[in-house]
Amino acid sequence: MLEKLGETIKKATDKIANAIFLDKNLVDTIVRDLQRALIEADVNVLLVKDISTKIKQAALDERIKGIEKKEHLIKLLHEELLNILGEKKELKLKPKKNKIMLLGLYGAGKTTTIAKLGNYFQKRGHKTALVGLDVHRPAAKEQLKQLAEQNNLTAFIDLEETNALKTYQNFKKDLEKYEVVLIDTAGRHTLDDDLIKEIKELGDEIQPTETILVMPADIGQAAKQQAQEFKEALNITGVIITRMDSSAKAGGALTACAETQAPVYFIATGEKINDLESFNPESFLSRLLGMGDLQSLMEKIHSVTDEKKQAKLQAQLEQGKLSLEDVVEQIKSMDQLGGMDKLKSMIPGMSDAKIPDEMLSTQQEKIAKWEHIIKSMTLEEKNNPEVFEDKKTATSRINRIAQGAGVKNSDIRSLLKQHNMLNDMIKTSSNIDMSKGFDQKQLMKLAKKFGKKKVRFG
Repeated sequence: MLEKLGETIKKATDKIANAIFLDKNLVDTIVRDLQRALIEADVNVLLVKDISTKIKQAALDERIKGIEKKEHLIKLLHEELLNILGEKKELKLKPKKNKIMLLGLYGAGKTTTIAKLGNYFQKRGHKTALVGLDVHRPAAKEQLKQLAEQNNLTAFIDLEETNALKTYQNFKKDLEKYEVVLIDTAGRHTLDDDLIKEIKELGDEIQPTETILVMPADIGQAAKQQAQEFKEALNITGVIITRMDSSAKAGGALTACAETQAPVYFIATGEKINDLESFNPESFLSRLLGMGDLQSLMEKIHSVTDEKKQAKLQAQLEQGKLSLEDVVEQIKSMDQLGGMDKLKSMIPGMSDAKIPDEMLSTQQEKIAKWEHIIKSMTLEEKNNPEVFEDKKTATSRINRIAQGAGVKNSDIRSLLKQHNMLNDMIKTSSNIDMSKGFDQKQLMKLAKKFGKKKVRFG
């Protein structure tokens, strides 16, 4: 996700932090690199120019000297990038009835997104229903029906009715018992008069609490016009940006929403049902800079585990400790969460880490072996794998377990190695509150842990 931009910003930060003198040539080089990366990410040229001017002015300000100037520049860069991403605005549900209507043009991914949104709210304990009112696109209702069935979601769909308003009216009474009702509407190639008329008629009948525009990241700067038109014509309250995982132009979509004051509620980061996360500019920028995003990581974990497991995992994250059973459970969830490649970008200091493939394997055969191994362990061994660090007893323990589980000693060592890796990462990052950002001590701790000589951030 915008990897090149993230790399350029990290390099710019390192150049500023490591420079003995911040002369004009160095500043010009840093600014040129930033301009190129921002423009390639499809950020508006006027915004790029504004950031460049502010950085140059701050660098040449003689009132600020030495280390203070470096920190000031890095902080300024961070703040300006946050400004173009816009303010955080959450989609807050009302205590009882919430009717959320999704709008968008053809190809935006509305139907897939409504299923992801349904899963998002349902996993958080809200009684949720989907309603299929896209009566124009061939197979739209069938697609929604299949997505609902695959993910245990309740959907109200009339495969025969061709009038969206009548469809909603027919289901209106049934929908009253649901806390969150998500409504899929028709799209068009452009925001034409017919679409505006249909959406307004539905809006008058439904009286939605939220009207959300679904917009793909890969349209780049065209997002500004689209967001503006939908806002003026249909009074949208927020935006969901899809295809964030595949687009280099996502900067255009994100900054366009900020410019038009259409808040981004969610971003879709993949094709799986759990690849939807609430958009927090601070967390997004932190991940972009390779500094992790524990808040989004916990959100993803919330999306695939029930409340009891969430509470247990949260407690262990705070303690910085996992049992062997927790490790296997987390590996099972890895595919649902998007795999370790996605997750490591959310763990501070791990975005560039090279982790051996065998340590990331989620093959059913390996997981099955690990489950047999754990069944052959004592309660102490399951909950406190540190006992295997005792050289006097480790070999006899491993031999006993291998014989009982019918596996090789190397299989047991593989599980222990996986536990040590995950537990080590959690110990390193569990005390960081992403909502408050990083302080210098935390950064130095992460830098030392993951081998980076210098990490500086304002």
